[in-house]
Amino acid sequence: MKIQHIFFDLDNTLWDHRKNAYLTLKDLYKREEVRDKHNIPFEEFHKEYFTINERFWAQIRDGEIDKEYLQNHRFHNTFLFFGVDDFELAQSFEHQFLDEILNYNDLVPGAFEILEYLSEKGYQMHILSNGFEEVTHRKCELSGIKNYFKTITSADEINIRKPHPEVYDYALKKAGAKKEDSIMIGDDWIADVEGGKAFGLEVVFFDVFNDNFEAEGVKVIKKLEKLKEIL
Repeated sequence: MKIQHIFFDLDNTLWDHRKNAYLTLKDLYKREEVRDKHNIPFEEFHKEYFTINERFWAQIRDGEIDKEYLQNHRFHNTFLFFGVDDFELAQSFEHQFLDEILNYNDLVPGAFEILEYLSEKGYQMHILSNGFEEVTHRKCELSGIKNYFKTITSADEINIRKPHPEVYDYALKKAGAKKEDSIMIGDDWIADVEGGKAFGLEVVFFDVFNDNFEAEGVKVIKKLEKLKEIL
């Protein structure tokens, strides 16, 4: 059967989370005078935050920690790495970060163009994100891509995250889609590719960070425009 439904991951697949988080953190770092008060260079601070945040998101995906743990510890652990034990400062960063990241809404290069192309081809498009429900819809709205999607699903809605099959089942039912006429596109090898494939979907790995993972039956693209060769 011909593909009718396209499920996109959001962060780093369409919405440039890595860039938007970097810019937001730079604003916070300057405003809170982190260099002057704690003698921490920004690039080192960002690198450590990024490492910790990526690890925590993998643990959330794998069910090892919950959202609250991440929000209580990602900035606290970052500051602790540099010898600064200040939970109030870390929580201030957390709250400001969540509020202000939506001030930046850069998309991954080629996102608008490919969404327009796929829309004109008549595909029904959907978002399936492991991100927080409270920001997933706003990211789509503020970046100007919301109207391309028939449904926007955050794993928070059922508190089960990709790669677990239940969240794929939930998203497909919400979309009125069937496995055999659906495809999943995402940048997370475990959540999007292995999860989607195990559920029975056709999958495309958007290798935006050059991880160079491969598997039988998995299409790989390095740029979103390459979807034109698949869909």
